[in-house]
Amino acid sequence: MAEPGPDIDGERGSAVVDFVLVSILIMVLLLAVLQVAVYVHLRNVVTASAQAGARYAANADVDSAAGAGRTVEVVARATSQRTAVGLACTSTEEADASGLTLVVVRCSGSVPTLLAGLGNLLPLQVTGHAVKEAA
Repeated sequence: MAEPGPDIDGERGSAVVDFVLVSILIMVLLLAVLQVAVYVHLRNVVTASAQAGARYAANADVDSAAGAGRTVEVVARATSQRTAVGLACTSTEEADASGLTLVVVRCSGSVPTLLAGLGNLLPLQVTGHAVKEAA
């Protein structure tokens, strides 16, 4: 039986290395796509929650400062307590250009990453507005 030539021996095991390198690349891309999906979802949830908090605080019989607390409550119910604790929300009254009084809820924080060791790398800032009802 003939011995394998020198060019065949040099390629032995290269398929395993190629598979590992391609697998790592695919996993990194998959985690990146999942992280973007989580970020967009949480940003939309926090935006909707800030708007809901502003609408709640805009009621005539509710203090305008209550909008921040309501926003954090809604975020905690919709996502997790960990996400809600990571948010800093404020609620204030502002006048717009037409003279209406607006309740403005601003939230800032960061989105948790899928890899817990990386911490919270993705910043998040959203604002919700509602017109304050007259008393």
